[in-house]
Amino acid sequence: MDEVVKIVNDIKSGNIKPIYFLMGEEPYYIDKLSDYIEEKVLTEEEKGFNQTVLYGRDVSIEDIISTAKRYPMMAERQVVIVKEAQDLIRTIDKLENYAENPMSSTVLVFCYKYKTLDKRKKLTKLLAKHGVVYESKKLYENQVGEWIKRVLAGKKYSIEPKANAMLVEFLGTDLSKINNELEKLQIILPAGSTITPKHIEENIGFSKDFNVFELRKALGERNQLKAYTIAENFAQNPKDNPMVMTTSLVFGFFIQLLKYHGLKDRNPKNVAAVLGVNPFFLKEYDVALKNYPMKKVSQIIGALRDIDVKSKGVGANALSQSDLLREMLYKIFN
Repeated sequence: MDEVVKIVNDIKSGNIKPIYFLMGEEPYYIDKLSDYIEEKVLTEEEKGFNQTVLYGRDVSIEDIISTAKRYPMMAERQVVIVKEAQDLIRTIDKLENYAENPMSSTVLVFCYKYKTLDKRKKLTKLLAKHGVVYESKKLYENQVGEWIKRVLAGKKYSIEPKANAMLVEFLGTDLSKINNELEKLQIILPAGSTITPKHIEENIGFSKDFNVFELRKALGERNQLKAYTIAENFAQNPKDNPMVMTTSLVFGFFIQLLKYHGLKDRNPKNVAAVLGVNPFFLKEYDVALKNYPMKKVSQIIGALRDIDVKSKGVGANALSQSDLLREMLYKIFN
């Protein structure tokens, strides 16, 4: 994120490079930087003659170079954006000659999503020497919550830890999807608001009472009534609560619990770092740690592997989701 801010600030100050090669597993920042260049480098009057958007599946490297070598009309520079540039992976090395001597009056942007160039290659070194090579890396799940806080803080919002965790639980590491949901909330809530689980339930569609997050909490507390009630709700709404995802998240919880049992340093800061959880939630893990000895946790992990296989249709004898959930809870509690 800091690198993105630097690139944007350089462009704002007039330090505009002739090539921007935006690559990597996380498309969110690739799109953000590309959109920023598309919107801000040229004035509205200049865009008509001097801004071109190409798509990797429709053009060759030769076509791109030919377009990039044109001179701008009644403007200081032209902008050429190549979207879905990863479709050019087989011929991308043909860009070498242009990268060695790019047109100073052209801003050439490549959106090379889900893939990266080999940093040892001549092409990559030339692009970095004469332009900007930015790699947008996928965030780990334990980094997404902090990212959400930073994005919201930049727009004068805050979020409760539980609400933050709900977003990560249900949207995973897809930053574009998360950002879309945050923007919905920002339309409804005034700046300065704190986003709560209730806001998420009412405006994004996650139930604050019937979700995997609450199921894990009920399991940790050994609250059988609550756990079975949530499971029944899941069984009635299988599209919103796929069995494979439920099993995966519960499995992840007990793996974290197993790690916790094995920790010698139980300083909260260290525990949170090792487990990859917000320190706010450590009390829940402390409760679960007391309720599930290490041997029992190991047995549960084995049982969950079996349930996972069954949920994927292997040896399940056509068990319903309701039956699989009941079996999962029975093996955890007994």
